Amino acid sequence: MTDASKPVLTGGCQCGAVRFAISAAPNKTSICHCRMCQKASGAPFASFAEIEKDNFAWTKGTPSTFQSSSIAMRDFCVACGTPLSFRRIDGPRIEIMTGAFDRPDRLVPTRQYGTEARLGWVVGISNLPSQTTQQNYGPEKMATIVSHQHPDHD
Repeated sequence: MTDASKPVLTGGCQCGAVRFAISAAPNKTSICHCRMCQKASGAPFASFAEIEKDNFAWTKGTPSTFQSSSIAMRDFCVACGTPLSFRRIDGPRIEIMTGAFDRPDRLVPTRQYGTEARLGWVVGISNLPSQTTQQNYGPEKMATIVSHQHPDHD
Protein backbone atom coordinates (compact mmCIF):
# COMPACT_ATOMS: atom_id res chain seq x y z
CA MET A 1 0.00 0.00 0.00
CA THR A 2 1.39 3.38 -0.90
CA ASP A 3 1.37 6.32 1.50
CA ALA A 4 -0.92 8.16 -0.93
CA SER A 5 -3.55 5.42 -0.76
CA LYS A 6 -6.60 6.28 1.27
CA PRO A 7 -7.46 3.41 3.61
CA VAL A 8 -10.71 1.58 2.92
CA LEU A 9 -10.63 -0.05 6.35
CA THR A 10 -8.32 0.06 9.36
CA GLY A 11 -7.80 -2.06 12.41
CA GLY A 12 -5.36 -3.38 14.94
CA CYS A 13 -4.77 -5.31 18.10
CA GLN A 14 -6.54 -4.87 21.42
CA CYS A 15 -3.81 -2.74 23.02
CA GLY A 16 -3.09 -0.59 19.95
CA ALA A 17 0.58 -1.54 19.62
CA VAL A 18 -0.05 -2.92 16.11
CA ARG A 19 -2.30 -1.19 13.55
CA PHE A 20 -3.01 -1.84 9.87
CA ALA A 21 -4.87 -0.37 6.90
CA ILE A 22 -6.19 -1.73 3.62
CA SER A 23 -6.55 0.38 0.48
CA ALA A 24 -8.96 -1.87 -1.43
CA ALA A 25 -11.91 -4.03 -0.53
CA PRO A 26 -11.10 -7.61 0.50
CA ASN A 27 -11.26 -10.33 -2.17
CA LYS A 28 -13.48 -12.40 0.11
CA THR A 29 -14.44 -12.85 3.73
CA SER A 30 -14.67 -16.37 5.10
CA ILE A 31 -14.96 -18.48 8.21
CA CYS A 32 -12.60 -21.37 8.93
CA HIS A 33 -13.58 -24.12 11.35
CA CYS A 34 -10.37 -26.18 11.03
CA ARG A 35 -8.71 -27.25 14.26
CA MET A 36 -5.64 -25.09 13.56
CA CYS A 37 -7.79 -21.96 13.23
CA GLN A 38 -9.71 -22.90 16.38
CA LYS A 39 -6.44 -23.08 18.31
CA ALA A 40 -4.97 -19.92 16.71
CA SER A 41 -8.06 -17.83 17.51
CA GLY A 42 -8.97 -19.47 20.81
CA ALA A 43 -12.51 -19.65 19.45
CA PRO A 44 -14.83 -22.18 17.77
CA PHE A 45 -13.91 -20.73 14.37
CA ALA A 46 -11.85 -17.93 12.83
CA SER A 47 -13.11 -15.29 10.42
CA PHE A 48 -10.79 -13.74 7.83
CA ALA A 49 -10.82 -11.02 5.18
CA GLU A 50 -8.49 -11.89 2.30
CA ILE A 51 -6.48 -8.94 0.95
CA GLU A 52 -3.84 -8.59 -1.74
CA LYS A 53 -0.55 -7.74 0.01
CA ASP A 54 -0.15 -4.72 -2.30
CA ASN A 55 -3.34 -3.30 -0.74
CA PHE A 56 -2.27 -3.90 2.86
CA ALA A 57 0.14 -2.21 5.28
CA TRP A 58 1.08 -2.44 8.93
CA THR A 59 0.76 1.24 9.93
CA LYS A 60 1.96 1.02 13.53
CA GLY A 61 4.23 -1.50 15.19
CA THR A 62 5.33 -4.87 13.87
CA PRO A 63 3.49 -8.06 14.75
CA SER A 64 5.21 -11.17 15.97
CA THR A 65 4.94 -14.27 13.81
CA PHE A 66 4.34 -17.95 14.41
CA GLN A 67 4.80 -20.53 11.64
CA SER A 68 1.73 -22.67 12.32
CA SER A 69 2.41 -25.18 9.52
CA SER A 70 4.79 -25.89 6.68
CA ILE A 71 2.76 -23.55 4.44
CA ALA A 72 1.49 -20.79 6.74
CA MET A 73 2.47 -17.97 9.08
CA ARG A 74 0.23 -16.28 11.63
CA ASP A 75 0.82 -12.75 12.92
CA PHE A 76 -0.16 -11.59 16.40
CA CYS A 77 0.55 -8.77 18.85
CA VAL A 78 3.29 -9.77 21.26
CA ALA A 79 2.09 -7.17 23.81
CA CYS A 80 -1.56 -8.23 24.15
CA GLY A 81 -1.74 -11.53 22.24
CA THR A 82 -4.40 -10.48 19.72
CA PRO A 83 -4.35 -12.83 16.70
CA LEU A 84 -4.13 -10.68 13.56
CA SER A 85 -3.54 -12.71 10.40
CA PHE A 86 -3.01 -15.89 8.47
CA ARG A 87 -0.80 -15.87 5.39
CA ARG A 88 0.70 -18.50 3.15
CA ILE A 89 4.48 -18.41 3.07
CA ASP A 90 5.50 -16.46 -0.06
CA GLY A 91 1.84 -16.02 -1.09
CA PRO A 92 0.45 -12.82 -2.66
CA ARG A 93 -2.36 -12.35 -0.10
CA ILE A 94 -2.80 -11.90 3.63
CA GLU A 95 -5.92 -12.88 5.56
CA ILE A 96 -6.73 -10.52 8.41
CA MET A 97 -8.90 -11.62 11.33
CA THR A 98 -12.19 -9.78 10.89
CA GLY A 99 -12.49 -9.07 14.61
CA ALA A 100 -9.28 -7.02 14.43
CA PHE A 101 -10.88 -4.48 12.05
CA ASP A 102 -12.25 -1.25 13.50
CA ARG A 103 -15.51 -1.93 11.62
CA PRO A 104 -15.92 -5.73 11.57
CA ASP A 105 -19.59 -5.25 10.68
CA ARG A 106 -18.46 -4.33 7.14
CA LEU A 107 -16.92 -7.78 6.59
CA VAL A 108 -19.67 -10.31 6.02
CA PRO A 109 -18.51 -13.92 5.46
CA THR A 110 -19.61 -15.53 2.21
CA ARG A 111 -18.11 -19.01 2.61
CA GLN A 112 -16.86 -21.55 5.17
CA TYR A 113 -13.83 -23.81 5.19
CA GLY A 114 -12.58 -26.61 7.43
CA THR A 115 -16.12 -27.77 8.08
CA GLU A 116 -14.88 -31.24 9.04
CA ALA A 117 -13.96 -29.71 12.41
CA ARG A 118 -17.04 -27.47 12.78
CA LEU A 119 -18.44 -27.87 16.27
CA GLY A 120 -21.99 -29.21 16.17
CA TRP A 121 -23.41 -26.47 18.37
CA VAL A 122 -22.15 -23.59 16.19
CA VAL A 123 -25.10 -23.90 13.80
CA GLY A 124 -27.64 -23.14 16.54
CA ILE A 125 -25.98 -20.23 18.36
CA SER A 126 -28.25 -17.61 16.81
CA ASN A 127 -31.18 -19.26 18.60
CA LEU A 128 -29.63 -19.05 22.09
CA PRO A 129 -31.05 -16.56 24.60
CA SER A 130 -29.04 -13.34 24.40
CA GLN A 131 -28.51 -10.01 26.13
CA THR A 132 -26.39 -6.93 25.69
CA THR A 133 -23.31 -6.29 27.83
CA GLN A 134 -25.29 -3.60 29.68
CA GLN A 135 -28.05 -6.10 30.42
CA ASN A 136 -25.50 -8.68 31.59
CA TYR A 137 -23.61 -6.42 34.01
CA GLY A 138 -26.16 -3.72 34.74
CA PRO A 139 -25.60 0.06 34.57
CA GLU A 140 -24.00 0.31 38.02
CA LYS A 141 -21.28 -2.24 37.26
CA MET A 142 -20.79 -0.86 33.73
CA ALA A 143 -20.11 2.58 35.23
CA THR A 144 -17.17 1.15 37.20
CA ILE A 145 -15.47 -0.62 34.29
CA VAL A 146 -12.47 1.17 32.76
CA SER A 147 -11.45 -0.17 29.35
CA HIS A 148 -7.76 -0.40 28.50
CA GLN A 149 -8.57 -1.40 24.93
CA HIS A 150 -7.40 0.77 22.04
CA PRO A 151 -10.35 2.65 20.48
CA ASP A 152 -11.60 1.46 17.13
CA HIS A 153 -9.87 4.25 15.21
CA ASP A 154 -6.43 5.79 14.74
